[in-house]
Amino acid sequence: MEIDDIVTDPALKLALETSKQTREQAIALLDLVSSHPPTSSPSYEFQLQISKQQKLLLTYLAQLRGLHRDAQVGARETKALTAEARQEVDRLHLQLQNLYYEQRHLQGEIAACESYDHKYQQLPLIPVEQFLAEHPEKADLSESDLTIARIEHEHKGRLALEEQRQRLLKKKEGLIQANKKRKDDLANLDKDLEKFIDAAKPIQKTFEQVV
Repeated sequence: MEIDDIVTDPALKLALETSKQTREQAIALLDLVSSHPPTSSPSYEFQLQISKQQKLLLTYLAQLRGLHRDAQVGARETKALTAEARQEVDRLHLQLQNLYYEQRHLQGEIAACESYDHKYQQLPLIPVEQFLAEHPEKADLSESDLTIARIEHEHKGRLALEEQRQRLLKKKEGLIQANKKRKDDLANLDKDLEKFIDAAKPIQKTFEQVV
């Protein structure tokens, strides 16, 4: 794979192209210098050609130094951005792990709630069919709301039964009190009767003597 296929950044591609041109210019200058015979003095025109090629080479070198400096600055910036991106990835990874942990915790809590033996499940609620038959307006309720409505129905029924029980207890207490009063009245009547009999005994004896 060619270097041009690997490097895609425009600034680096320009630096590579300038480096290539600088190398070619340096080789051209060396070839030009080598073409002159070492035994003879260079002519003025030849010196002008050398000077022109040297200036061109220096120009390429100056451009190459600038591009190299820019590439170094860009590399430092890229390195800093890469470090920041790595920190962000680490932070997101940690956040993701925390979310996984929280998800597992919530799933455990949900499973515990679903398997919990709720007290309302032990209530003798009337069947759903019977409840909906008595309360057709509740047919559109969700399962949760329907269960709450059935519990409220059971609660009201128990309150009514408790009120009835209290009324019966009061009635029973009243009957007990009335029965006790009648027993007391009968006991008092027996005592009065015994007193009357005891008081009548002398009269009876006198009547027996007369007879």
